[in-house]
Amino acid sequence: MTQPKDNQQSAFPHQKEDGTPCCGITLRDWFAGHALAGIASTDGSATHIADARNAYLWADAMLEARK
Repeated sequence: MTQPKDNQQSAFPHQKEDGTPCCGITLRDWFAGHALAGIASTDGSATHIADARNAYLWADAMLEARK
């Protein structure tokens, strides 16, 4: 699976007190976490690894839709 170009975009960009940029979770990881919550709430036969991979496929689709 290829990484999107904007994989490093921060979901919650902010600066430290000294003004240096500080990044936490990436937007891709944020989207994947939310997608995984939805996937996990359904009864499916997929494995946890497959669910996690599908969550990132959803996240990649969301990043693509933002372009």
